[in-house]
Amino acid sequence: MKPEVIVVPDGLALADEAAERIEALAVASSTEKPATVSLAGGRTPRVAYQHLGSRCVPWARLQLFFGDERLVPPDDEASNYRLAREAFLERMAVPPTAIHRIKGELEPEAAAAAAEAEVRAVMGVSAGTVPRLDLCLLGIGPDGHTASLFPDDPALDVTDRLMVPVHRPEMPQPWRVTMTMPFINASRRVLFLVDGAEKADVVARAIDGDRSIPAGRVRPTDGELVFLITEATTRG
Repeated sequence: MKPEVIVVPDGLALADEAAERIEALAVASSTEKPATVSLAGGRTPRVAYQHLGSRCVPWARLQLFFGDERLVPPDDEASNYRLAREAFLERMAVPPTAIHRIKGELEPEAAAAAAEAEVRAVMGVSAGTVPRLDLCLLGIGPDGHTASLFPDDPALDVTDRLMVPVHRPEMPQPWRVTMTMPFINASRRVLFLVDGAEKADVVARAIDGDRSIPAGRVRPTDGELVFLITEATTRG
């Protein structure tokens, strides 16, 4: 199935559309069977999270995970958890039981193992089975990476885990934990959020399914794939 591509005028419209989708998912769920959402880091998702503040989201109907995390303490400026906490988790008094952060203060392997164990425990899925997120939010980097799955990285080909450590020595925070491609592709819906003319080429490649970039490998096996992008992202 071809991905759905939704083009909006600008970053504010993108943020509002994304926030509306998260709210609608929560409203359609229940406290007995909450929807599971994986959050992305980065500038574009942060604006979407801030827009959640103007909406009446029943937070007790959601369970929030993180698609990737830099291995830094939770109060570090580089932490994806801190980004989400400051954008909406604190302001909206999201119940602590609904938030499942990746523990970036741990060693890489321990952080990945703990994150996977928490996903399995919360979603009630045993080892050997890949759980299905209701919504997986993702961004795309200029090199085509998504979550912390980078071009030519061995983590791209991992098939027997949900979360793995990634080492990128060239980056300011060299160690990360990321969800794996099988975990992403098991999602009921994947929503890419992308804004920026500098990403136009790589977004077009991802939409076409170019497997030479990680974002192009995202193809839910039994779910929906949506690219929510701005007009600038279509022009380059």
